[in-house]
Amino acid sequence: MARGTLYTISAPSGAGKTSLVNALLGEGDPQLCVSVSHTTRAKRPGETHGVNYHFVSRDAFLQMRADGAFLESAEVFGNLYGTSAHWVEMQLHQGMDVILEIDWQGAEQVRQQIETKSIFILPPSLETLLQRLNSRGQDDQDIIDRRMQQARDEISHYGAADYLVINDNFETALQDLRAIVRAARLEQAHQASNRAELLKNLLG
Repeated sequence: MARGTLYTISAPSGAGKTSLVNALLGEGDPQLCVSVSHTTRAKRPGETHGVNYHFVSRDAFLQMRADGAFLESAEVFGNLYGTSAHWVEMQLHQGMDVILEIDWQGAEQVRQQIETKSIFILPPSLETLLQRLNSRGQDDQDIIDRRMQQARDEISHYGAADYLVINDNFETALQDLRAIVRAARLEQAHQASNRAELLKNLLG
């Protein structure tokens, strides 16, 4: 069995990254999973520990980081986020494709350590991004203003990504994500491993 592919998916807040990833996973692909990050952020309404995030104390997070438990970690708006290195490696070894939802800094950290395919999701305009942030009703105006300021900086790093997906029409963006995963599985090295017996018979 071929080793799985690691995808990093980054986007400014409000671009629709989480909704797109959830929709992709909701299609039931048995070879695709998402990494559940550890965070010191407070749980939001509707979130579940171990499903959305592993919610931990700041002290516990810092100890894990000191022990080298994270593939990457970052601080965003005063909250710490990290990806379990052991869990990711275990999934890839078993042939699973793994999605990491992380910011551009985290994606860069991961890229320096392990082979990835990086995807950046962009909104169709800053006006649309602001609309989406306001419609969520989760943050006060100061937080929204900070997110908009940060969005411009995040978007400037799009050039480091392998793929750009514009989330103007949700279904089209979802199809684009699906196409990226599908194409990676058809790469020669991947197919040569998964279809070794067929290739042997064809050449025999």
